[in-house]
Amino acid sequence: MFHDVVLMPSHSSANPRFEVDGANAARDFLRSYQLDPADIDKVWTGIALHTTPDIPKFMYPVVALTTADVEKDVLGLTYDRYPDAVREAVVAAFLRTTAFKEDIIHAFYQGIK
Repeated sequence: MFHDVVLMPSHSSANPRFEVDGANAARDFLRSYQLDPADIDKVWTGIALHTTPDIPKFMYPVVALTTADVEKDVLGLTYDRYPDAVREAVVAAFLRTTAFKEDIIHAFYQGIK
């Protein structure tokens, strides 16, 4: 959820990269619930590195899992490993609108720029 929250102008900034904006939003949210700072750091790291292939898989499982899930969700990696019925059910339940697709491309562009 927080890796996409930066698509909302209220959670994005000109600097730093959009991944860091999302990680900061997650950190602030979790701090408001007074969670263990070590757990908050793991969440922050997972979101901040979610577009950095290869590095997260050597870190805490939650960091590696965040990247793997984003790669599956956004890039379609491992898509072919799931039966048609499972993929169709997920797509039906979580249909991506054209606006989302355009917004995420813009967010990637802004982060890279």
